[in-house]
Amino acid sequence: MSGSVPQGVAAALGGAAPLEHQLETWQAISEGWSGLLHSPTGTGKTLAVWLGFLQSHRAAPGLKAVWVTPLRSLAADTASSLQAACDAMELGWRVELRTGDVPSSARQKQLKDTPDVLVTTPESLTLLQTLLAAREFFSSVQLAVVDEWHELLGSKRGVQTELAVARLRRLQPEVRVWGLSATLGNLPEALEVLVPDGSGRLIAGRSRKEIVVDSLLPEVVERFPWAGHMGDRMIPQVAKELDETESALIFCNTRAQAEIWHQALVQSGRDWADRIALHHGSLDAEVRERAEQGLKRGELRAVVCTSSLDLGVDFSPVERVFQIGSPKGIARLLQRAGRSGHRPGAASRVTCVPTHAWELIDIAAVRLGIERRSVEGRAPIREPFDVLVQHLATSALGRGFVEDELFAELRSTWSFRDLSPARFDWALDFVSRGGDTLRAYPEFRKVAHKEGRWIMPDPETARRHRAGIGTIVADLAMDVRLMSGGRLGSVEESFVSRLKRGDRFTFAGRLLEFVMVKEQVCLVKPSKKATGLVPRWGGGRLPLSSNLAEMVRERLDQAREGELIGPEMEAAVPLLRAQMERSALPAADELLVELLDDDEGRHLFLYPMEGRLVHEGLAALLAVRLSRGRKVSFSLACNDHGLELFSAGRFDVEADELQEAFSVHHLVEDIWQSLNESEMSKRRFREIARVAGLIFVGFPGQKRSG
Repeated sequence: MSGSVPQGVAAALGGAAPLEHQLETWQAISEGWSGLLHSPTGTGKTLAVWLGFLQSHRAAPGLKAVWVTPLRSLAADTASSLQAACDAMELGWRVELRTGDVPSSARQKQLKDTPDVLVTTPESLTLLQTLLAAREFFSSVQLAVVDEWHELLGSKRGVQTELAVARLRRLQPEVRVWGLSATLGNLPEALEVLVPDGSGRLIAGRSRKEIVVDSLLPEVVERFPWAGHMGDRMIPQVAKELDETESALIFCNTRAQAEIWHQALVQSGRDWADRIALHHGSLDAEVRERAEQGLKRGELRAVVCTSSLDLGVDFSPVERVFQIGSPKGIARLLQRAGRSGHRPGAASRVTCVPTHAWELIDIAAVRLGIERRSVEGRAPIREPFDVLVQHLATSALGRGFVEDELFAELRSTWSFRDLSPARFDWALDFVSRGGDTLRAYPEFRKVAHKEGRWIMPDPETARRHRAGIGTIVADLAMDVRLMSGGRLGSVEESFVSRLKRGDRFTFAGRLLEFVMVKEQVCLVKPSKKATGLVPRWGGGRLPLSSNLAEMVRERLDQAREGELIGPEMEAAVPLLRAQMERSALPAADELLVELLDDDEGRHLFLYPMEGRLVHEGLAALLAVRLSRGRKVSFSLACNDHGLELFSAGRFDVEADELQEAFSVHHLVEDIWQSLNESEMSKRRFREIARVAGLIFVGFPGQKRSG
C-alpha cells in the first residue's frame, strides 16, 4: 500500500511510522489475500492486520469481523485495542466480547443488536455457530483472525479452531482468514493448516527484536538442590532484584509453584502484601482481572503467574520478566520474554531462575537455542476422532446438517482433508446409534435423521452437549468459596477429597482453612496460621521440547570436552565433575545407562534427554521387553532428562540385551502391550472419552462428583 499513511491510521499507530511487515500486510489484505503474519512479540501484529482491514473493508451492516483468541484473559485487552483503532479512524464501530466470562444476558443481546466486531474463543465461536440464527448472524463477516496461532496449532483445540473457521467459510465464502504468530518454527505448514486451500500469504516480520537473557545463580552450587525443588532457596535473590525493578512478571511452570512463590514473596520481609498479585487459570475471573489492571495502572510491583499470561496481553509498563525453573522450550522463553518491552523497538529482558542445579544446564542450553533461532515447530494433528465425534454432534444442534455438505466441509480442513467416507460413516454411526459398542444404551443415540437432515431431537441431550463443547480437559474441579461469600476460583476434586475439617491450604494468594464441602462447593474461611498445603493440579507438567533437549545434549558434549560456555555451565562445574567422577557424561550421540544396587533393590537409570513424555512411553516399553522371560516387576519413574526402572528383586541385564530392548522389531505390538499395562492409556482414554461426549461432567455451577 503506497503513499502517505491516512490520518486515522497514523492516529491508531500513535504517530509511529508503520513497520515493513505492517505495510506488507496492509497491501496483502487490500488485495483480498488470507494469510499468516509471523513477527516477534511486541512488533505490532494486531495493528498490522486490523488496520489493513479497516482501510479496505466494505461498508455493510452487521458483524464484520471475528477475532479468535486462545485465552479469555487476552480477549478483553484485544477488544480494547481493536476498539481504540476503530475510534481513531472514526468508524463508529462497536467491538464486543463473547467468552465464557460474558453474562448470558449480554450474549443474548448480541443476537438482536449485532456488534460490528466480536472477540471470542474457539469454544464460544463453536457454540455461536450452533444457533438457529447462525447463518444470518455470520452472513456479513469479511474477516476472521486467529490470534496466537502458534498456541493453538498442534493441539485438539487447534483442530476445533480449524473446524470453526471451515464453518465460517461455508457460511460466508468470501471471508478472509488471517493468523497471528510470534514464536513458531514450521511457518509454511502453519499457514497451510490455517488456509488449506492454498490461497494464503505468509508474511514474516524482519524485525529482530533484542532479547536479553540472564540468570540468577545460586551462591554455592554444592548446597543447591540437585533435583526436584520449587526453587524457594532463590526467593531472597529474586526479592532483591524486585527491589530495583518497577514492574515485573514472574512466570512459574505450574499453578502450585505460583501459589508458593507468591506467598513467599509476600512474606519476604518487605511491605508487598498489596503490591504483588497472583494470576493463574484456576482463579476466579475477577481475581485475574484485578491483577491485570493493577499491573497496567502501575499499582503492582509484580504478578506471579503461569502460562495464563504467556500470550499477547499488552503490559507495556512491564520492565522485566523472571522465569522460575527451566523454561522447557526455546519458543516458550521467547514468548515470555516478549511480555517485557512489549512495543516496537524496545528490548525484552528475561531472567532465568533455576530451582535446582540441573536446570543450570537447561538455561545454558536455551541460550544456545536462542542464539541459533532454533524455535520449535508445532506438528498439526491429523483426524482426531474424539474431536470429529464431538463436531458431528455439535453440527446436529440448531438446524442440523446435511450429510454430504458436512463431509465436504470436513474435507476442506487440513486435519480432515484425507477423511474417508468409511471413517466418516463410522463416526456418524457412533453419534446416532452408539456404534457397535454402545448401541444398547439410549443416551448415546444423540442424533437422528429426519427430513433429509441430521438433528439432535432431544432438548436435554442438546443442553448437555452444549455444556461440554471444547477440547480442554482436566480433572474435575470444585469451586472454592469463602463462608462469608465470594468465589476465589477452583481446585481439583481429588485435592479437596483429602482435606479434613480444619486443614489449611494456600490458594488465590491467601491462607485458608477448610470448613466443608456443600453441594459440590469447597467452603473455606481465612486462616491466620502461616503453614498449610498447596493444591496440586494435574496438568502442570510441561515436557522439555525436542529442540531444547538437543541443545542440552550439545552443552553436555561440550562440557565433556572441557568447554564450558556461559556462566550457567561454569556454575554447574561441581555437578558435572561429580558425574564424571562417579559415572560419565554422555556424548551427544550416546545413551548413558547406570545400574545401582541398594537395600531396596536394583535401579536401572537411562538418560535419553528427550523430555518427560518420551521417557514415559519409553519406560513402559522397556519394562515390557525386559520383563519377558523373568519373574520381575518394575516401578517406573521419569523426568525430562532420564528414566528409572526399579525392581525390589535383583535382575541381571547385559549390554546386548539392553541393545535389543531398543530394537524396532515388533515395535507396534510391544507399544500396544506397554500402553495396556500402564496408567498412560487410562489417562488418555479418560481425556478422549470426555471430548467425545462419553462422560458428562455436569452443567456450569452444578458440577457432579467425579
